Amino acid sequence: MVRSTITGFLILLLICCSGCSATKYLAPGEKLYTGAIIRLESDDGLSSGEKKTVKAKAEDAVRPLPNRSFLGMRPKLWLYMMPGDSPGGKFKKWLKRKGEEPVLISDVKPSATGGIIDAVLFNSGIFRSSTRFSIKERKKTAEVIYTSHVHKPYHFKEVINSVSDTNISYIINQEKEKSLIKRGKRYDLEILKNERIRIDDLLKNKGYFYFSPDYLVFRADTSEANKNVTLTLGLKDSLSRNAITAYRINNVNIDQEFSLDSRNNRFKDTTLQAGKGVMKIRPGALSRSIHLRKGELYSRKNHSRTLNRLMSMGNFKFVNVRFTESDTSAGGFLDASIMMTPVPKHTFSSEIDMVSKSNNFTGPRMNLSYLDKNTFKGAEILKVNFGGSYEVQLSGDNLYSYSYNPQIELSLPRFLVPFEIGTNRNLIPKTRILYSYNFLKRVNYFSMRQSQFIYGFNWKENILEEHEFDPVNISYTSIKNRSEAFIELLNSNPYLKKSYEEQFIAGASYTYTYNEQVLSDKKMQFYFQLATELSGNAFSLAKIISGKEVSSENPSRVAGAIYSQYARFSLDGRSYYNFPDKNKLALRLFAGIAAPYGNSTSLPYTRQFFSGGPNSVRAFHINSLGPGTELQQTENGFLQSGGDIKFEANAEYRFGIFRFIKGALFTDAGNVWLLGSNPAHEEGNPFTGFMRELALGAGIGLRFDFSFVILRFDLATPLRKPWLEENNRWVADDINFGSSAWRRENLILNIAIGHPF
Repeated sequence: MVRSTITGFLILLLICCSGCSATKYLAPGEKLYTGAIIRLESDDGLSSGEKKTVKAKAEDAVRPLPNRSFLGMRPKLWLYMMPGDSPGGKFKKWLKRKGEEPVLISDVKPSATGGIIDAVLFNSGIFRSSTRFSIKERKKTAEVIYTSHVHKPYHFKEVINSVSDTNISYIINQEKEKSLIKRGKRYDLEILKNERIRIDDLLKNKGYFYFSPDYLVFRADTSEANKNVTLTLGLKDSLSRNAITAYRINNVNIDQEFSLDSRNNRFKDTTLQAGKGVMKIRPGALSRSIHLRKGELYSRKNHSRTLNRLMSMGNFKFVNVRFTESDTSAGGFLDASIMMTPVPKHTFSSEIDMVSKSNNFTGPRMNLSYLDKNTFKGAEILKVNFGGSYEVQLSGDNLYSYSYNPQIELSLPRFLVPFEIGTNRNLIPKTRILYSYNFLKRVNYFSMRQSQFIYGFNWKENILEEHEFDPVNISYTSIKNRSEAFIELLNSNPYLKKSYEEQFIAGASYTYTYNEQVLSDKKMQFYFQLATELSGNAFSLAKIISGKEVSSENPSRVAGAIYSQYARFSLDGRSYYNFPDKNKLALRLFAGIAAPYGNSTSLPYTRQFFSGGPNSVRAFHINSLGPGTELQQTENGFLQSGGDIKFEANAEYRFGIFRFIKGALFTDAGNVWLLGSNPAHEEGNPFTGFMRELALGAGIGLRFDFSFVILRFDLATPLRKPWLEENNRWVADDINFGSSAWRRENLILNIAIGHPF
C-alpha cells in the first residue's frame, strides 16, 4: 500500500512538472496569455480601502481568463497540448478532452477590455476613469498591464420621491427606512437595481400585480465638489393603466386533476368559497392551505404561501396558479385558477438491502411500506411500515439476532387539538400520531419488546426554521428470556444492569432546527438544532399530590414497571463553506447532557449518549468510546454502556473526483462521560478534564453521489486513544500500513447512506 501511494505521488509530480513545459508545444510566434495586472493612478488620493475595492472591481472585468495554474504549473494545459493537434489513440483523445485549450495573447482584446473596465468603474461610482494598456512579452508568454486613472468614488446623498401616482408614492414612503440606498454609501448601480426589485416586491404585496421593476426610474444629480449623488425616483413615462392599478381577488377556482398533458386538461370550474363541484380533497381542508381570499388585495406573499402550503401537503406533484382579469364592471379584480396535478393516492414500496456494521454484524434488512395520501378526504397521509432484519456476527462468538418492527403513522395537515389555535399564515402545521412495536431477539441472551406511542406537532415558520413538539411520547420496554450468560454480564456491570431494566418512559420533547442548506447559492451555510426532553414529571406530580414520596431508593411504578424520570438537552451546530469549484468544508460541534432524578438513578439505555461509528468518531467502532477512559468491547455487539455527557467535533473537506464520484478528507474527535452523581461513578469516569480524554481519528472517504442517494465509504484510523496511559495516548507515530496486525486493529471501514453531517 505504501509503495502504490509513492508511485501515485510520483506520477502526479511528473504531470505537474510537465505542465511547466507545456509552452513548448506552441506554434512559432504564439505566446501564452498568463493574465493581467491592474494598476491605479489617482490625483485626489484614494484610501487603502477604496483602492482595494476599485481594484477588485477592475479585476472582475478582465477577460479572457488565463489557463488555470497550480503552484505556477499548468497540468490541464499540458494534458491538452501533449497529444498534439490530431491525437490518434483513445488514451490521447481522453487526455485531450480532460485538458484545457491554451489561451493565447492573440485571443486578448485589451482595447475592448479597457473600455469594459471603465464601464464597470462607472457603475461603481467612478464616473470619469480612463484605462490604458501595455503588453509585456517574454519568450513564450505575455501578460497585459492595465493602468486606470481614477478619482474618489461618488457616494449617495439622498433619494427624492417624485413618483406621480399618489398611492404608489405613499406605499414607498411608508417603508422608506428599509431602502437599500443609504446616505454616505458608495454609489453602485447594483444597489439601484436591487432597490427597484425591493420596491416592486413591496408593491406586489399591495395589489399591483402588473407592476414591474423596469417601471421605476432613478435620475441622478451629481456634485463634483462633494462627490455626492442626489437621486430622484420617478415612474416611466406612459405606463398602461393596469400597471398602476391595485387588484383584488375575485373568484378562486381549483382543479385537483390538472394534467400536464394538454389533451386531457379539463378545467373544473369549481369555486372554492362556494364549495361547488366534486373534489378529491374536501374544500375545508384545502381552504386552510389557500391564502388567496375573495375581496383581498393581491399579495405575492399570499401567492407564494399558497403554493408552498399546497405542495407541503404531499398530495400533489405540481401546483400552479394562473391569474386573469375578472370580467366585472368595476374592474381591478383578478380570478385565480389553481391547477394541481395529483400524485397517486396509494403507494406501495419494498426495500431489501444488506447491512454491514463496524461491530462485525452483517445481514439482510427488509422494509415494506404502504402509503395512503388522502385517507379521510382531508389530505391526511397514512403510512404503514413493516420492517425486519437478520444479523449474524462474522467473527467473535458467532452471535446472531433477528427483529421485526411494524409501525403505523398518521399525518394531518393541521393542528389536531380540542381547542382553537390562532395560527399566522406563515406557519405550515402538521399533526403526527404514531404507534410502533419492535421485537428484538438476541439469541442465547434475551428478547426485548418495545412499544411506543407519539402524539405531536410539526410546523415551519419559513423555509429555514422548523419546530417539532411532542407533548405525548410514551414507550414501554421489557426484557424477557434472559439467559444465564446475559445475567452474568449484567451483574459484572451495575450501571449496564440498571440500563437494561424494564422501563416505562412518558414525557415530552421539543426540537428546533435552523437549516440554511436549502439556500444553495449561499457561500457560508449554517445549521443549528436544539433538542430537549423531559420525562416522568406528570407521574411524579400525581404521586406528590397523593401524598407519596418520590425517590430513587423507593421508585414508583406504572403498570408494574418503574417509570423513568430524567431531563435531556443537546445542541448540534454545523457550518458549510462552499468553494467556487463546488468543493465544500463542513464543520460540526455537538454537545449533550442528560441527568436522571427523582424516580431514577440512571438513564434508560435508549436515552444515553454514545460515541463512535459512521456518523460520529469514525476511527472507532460503533458505540465503543467511553465513558471517559473506558473502551467498550464490541464482540457482543450490543452490551455497550453509554454516557450522561457527550461532546464531539468534526471537520470534513469534500471534493469532486469524477462526475458522481466524490472524495473527502476528515478528522473527528469526541467521547462520552458520566456525571459525578452517576451510580457507576467509581467504575466509570466522571466528566473531569475532558480534553485529556478526547478520542481523535482521521481518514479519507469515497462517495458515490447518485442525486437521489449517496453511498458513502469512510476509512479511518485512530490518532488518539483515551483508554491508554495518559502519556501514551497519541498513537500517530505507531501508524504502519505495512503491518497486517496494525491494519486489522486500527483501520475502520464505515459504509453508510448519506453524508455523516
